[in-house]
Amino acid sequence: MSYASGVSYWEALVPGLLVLLASLAILPWLNRKSDIARSVVIFICLAITWRYMIWRITQTLPPVGLTADFAAGVIFTTVEFLAIVGGTLSLFFLTRSRNRTDEVERNLPWLRSLPKQPLVDVLICTYNEDERILERTIIGALAIDYPNYRLWVCDDGRRPWLEEMCARYGCGYLIRPDNAHAKAGNINNALKHLSTLAEQPEFISILDADFVPKRNFLSRTVSLMHARDVGVVQTPQHFFNPDPIQTNLSLARVWPDEQRYFFDVVMPSKDAWDGAFCCGTSSVIRYRPLMAIGGFPTDSVTEDYLVSLRLRETGFRTVFLNEVLSLGLAPEGLKDYIGQRSRWALGFAQICRGKSGPFRIGNGIPLVDRVMMVETFLHWSVSYLIRILALIVPAIYLLFDVQAVFANVSDAISYVIPHFAAQVAVIVWISKGRAMPVLSDLGHILCADAIVKSVTIGLFGTKDQKFKVTAKGYDRTKRTIQWPLLRTFLFYLALTFAGILWAFVIDDTRSLADAAGMALFWSWYNIVILVLACLVAVESSQRRAGDRFKAQGMATLTCGGRCYCAPVRDISISGMGLYGAAPAPVGTRLYVEFDELALDAEIAVSYPDRFAIKFALSPSARAALVRHIYGGSYEAQIHEIRPLSVAGALAQRVLR
Repeated sequence: MSYASGVSYWEALVPGLLVLLASLAILPWLNRKSDIARSVVIFICLAITWRYMIWRITQTLPPVGLTADFAAGVIFTTVEFLAIVGGTLSLFFLTRSRNRTDEVERNLPWLRSLPKQPLVDVLICTYNEDERILERTIIGALAIDYPNYRLWVCDDGRRPWLEEMCARYGCGYLIRPDNAHAKAGNINNALKHLSTLAEQPEFISILDADFVPKRNFLSRTVSLMHARDVGVVQTPQHFFNPDPIQTNLSLARVWPDEQRYFFDVVMPSKDAWDGAFCCGTSSVIRYRPLMAIGGFPTDSVTEDYLVSLRLRETGFRTVFLNEVLSLGLAPEGLKDYIGQRSRWALGFAQICRGKSGPFRIGNGIPLVDRVMMVETFLHWSVSYLIRILALIVPAIYLLFDVQAVFANVSDAISYVIPHFAAQVAVIVWISKGRAMPVLSDLGHILCADAIVKSVTIGLFGTKDQKFKVTAKGYDRTKRTIQWPLLRTFLFYLALTFAGILWAFVIDDTRSLADAAGMALFWSWYNIVILVLACLVAVESSQRRAGDRFKAQGMATLTCGGRCYCAPVRDISISGMGLYGAAPAPVGTRLYVEFDELALDAEIAVSYPDRFAIKFALSPSARAALVRHIYGGSYEAQIHEIRPLSVAGALAQRVLR
C-alpha cells in the first residue's frame, strides 16, 4: 500500500539537511561549558524532537481496530513516547553543568590550616578478588598523602592469606560470620566496628577492591566537606583497562570506555541541579549522618544510590568532583559487563518500588531528585525496551505484513531525519564525541534483554534478590565466545535477513515508496548493529602482563658503567617502553632511574627505533611501581575522539 504525500524525496530531505548544516556551521563555535549556550541548543533540539513525536502520534498510528497492526502500533508508539519523555528529561538536565575543581582549590587552604585534619577511615571492600589486585589497592591506599586516616580491608571472603597480607602492610582487617546483604552488609559491619573505637572518624571512604586511589584522593575530596550539608563527595570511576566493547571491536586506542559519558557529562550536570549521587567506590561520606540513617541501606542491590537518597531525606546532599582520583578495573568480560549493568537496573527498580521511590509522599526527597529518578527509571526501562522493539518491528512487517507505523518514505524523511540529526548533533557536541550513534545503540542492544528482565524482576519480583559481584582479574588469555548472547544476536540477524529476502526477493510486490522502504533502511541499520554485537560476543584474548600507560620524560639507564638517556614511551608494572636504539643487546641487565623510581631491569626487546626493558620485580620494586603508576598522574583517557578514526577501526574489525 502506498501513502503518497505529494512531496518529493528531495523536498522532504530539506528540513534534515538544514538541521545538519546548521549544526555543522554553528555548534563548533559555541562554548559547551556555557549554560546559556547549552540551554538554547537543547531547547531547539527538543522542539524538533517533539515535532517528530507529535507526527508519530497523530499521523502514523494504524487504523483503530482489533488488528495486529493496531496492537503493534500502540505498543511501539507508547514505548517510543515514554523513551522520548525520558530523553527530554535527560536533555533538560544537561542544560547545566558544574565543575568543582575551583571550589577544591579555594577549600584546600582551610583544610591544611586545621590543627588536626579530620580523621577518615578508608574501607576496601572485597569478596573474591585475587592477591595481585588487592595488594595493588592496599599499596596505593597506604600511599595516600593525607595526615590522618586509617585503612581497613573488609574481607567478605574470610581468606587467611589476606589477613596475613594486611598484617604485613600494617592495615586493619575486618571480617564477619556471614555475607548477609553483600557489600552493604560488609560496610555496615565495618561501621559497627568503627563505632566501638575510642576515636571515631568524621568521614569514611569506600574503595572497591580493584580501585587504587591517587595520592591526593583524600585531600581533594575532604576539602569539599567544608560545606556542612555535604554528606557525600563522589569522584568518577576511571579505568586502566579497556571494557569489552573497546577490546572486542579493537577500539581501545580511539574510543573511550562507555562510562566516560556518564561520569564526564551526565554526573556534572546532575551535580549542577544538586542531584548527584553516590556511585559506591571512590567516594567519601560523612560518618555521623550515615550512622544516623542506620548505615548503608540493604533494601536495594544498588545501596550506593540509595544511601544518597536516604541522606538527602535528612538534609545532606551529594556533590561530584570530576577529577581522576582513582583507577580501577572495568569489567573484563562481556558477561560481567552485562551483569553489572543488569544489577544497576535491578537495584534502581527496587528503589523506585521502595519507600524512597519518586512517588512516595512524605519521604523528604526534593522534587528535582524525584524527577531525576523518573528520568533514570525511564532510561533503564523503555530506552532498552525500545531497542528490542526496533529489531522486531521492521522484521515482522516485512515477514508478516504487521505494520506498526503507517507512513510513506517522504513523510518519514521529513520528520525522522531532522529528529535524528538534532539528537546526534547535540549529544556529540555536549559530550565531545563520548556518545555517538551506532556505538550507543550497540551498547543498548548488548544489554537490552538482560536489563528488561532485571527491571521486571525489580518491579514485580521478590525483594530478596542477591547481589552478584562483578568478577575481575581472571584469566583472559584465551578467546571466549559468549554463546547465549551470540545465539540471541544471530536469531535477530536471521529474522532481519529473512524479512528482507521475503519482501524484496521472494515476494517483490512491495514498493520502496511506501512503508517497505522505511523497513528496508531500518533493517539494514539493525544488521550493522547486530553484526557488531556478534563481534563483541566473540571475546578477544588479552595477553599483556601489565596495564600500560603512556608516559613522558627521560629515563637514565646505567649499563656496563656507562649512562644513557632515552625518552620514555610507556610504562607498566612489568616494564617500560623507550624511544631510540637499545644501548646493549637483548638480555643485558641495567639500572633505570625515572622520576622517583630506581629499579633493576633488563633489555627485553629491541627494534631500530625503540626498545623495551623488563623490571626485576622484588616486593619493594613492585610497591614502588604501584605507588608511581597508579598513585601518580598516569591515566588511560582518550582526550580527543575522532569519528573517522572510530569508523576506520570498526571497519577494520568487521573486515578482519
